[in-house]
Amino acid sequence: MKFDNLEVEAVFNTYDTEVGKKLLGLRQLIFVTAAQTKGVGELEETLKWGQPSYLTSGPKSGSTIRIDAIKSAPDRYAMYFHCQTRLVETFREVYPHVLTYEGNRAIVFNVNRKIPEQPLQHCIALALTYHLNKTRK
Repeated sequence: MKFDNLEVEAVFNTYDTEVGKKLLGLRQLIFVTAAQTKGVGELEETLKWGQPSYLTSGPKSGSTIRIDAIKSAPDRYAMYFHCQTRLVETFREVYPHVLTYEGNRAIVFNVNRKIPEQPLQHCIALALTYHLNKTRK
């Protein structure tokens, strides 16, 4: 998938080969999920805190998702969510033994393990529709 943001592409070019492949897979899954999820609209790819970030720009239906390598653990990478939302808490309730979590802000992956694609796609959809779902309650 082509990069529209050259700064984001430059960050992807800095990753270790294995982690980079995995992060590109997460990037692809975010875009696919956004396209398949009702109400998401346009997805913007940018950098936040130096990390590839994905946010809904029209309509502003969701919460930002960031992805990055974990610098202190070369075989791990993560998908980050806004820590002041209930997103990771919700993921933990729905998928307590399927995904690995870091506090209230991230789902953590290991390069040597296959990601559980369907549960992760559900989590991505929940993040990209966070504001829509919050207003429906």
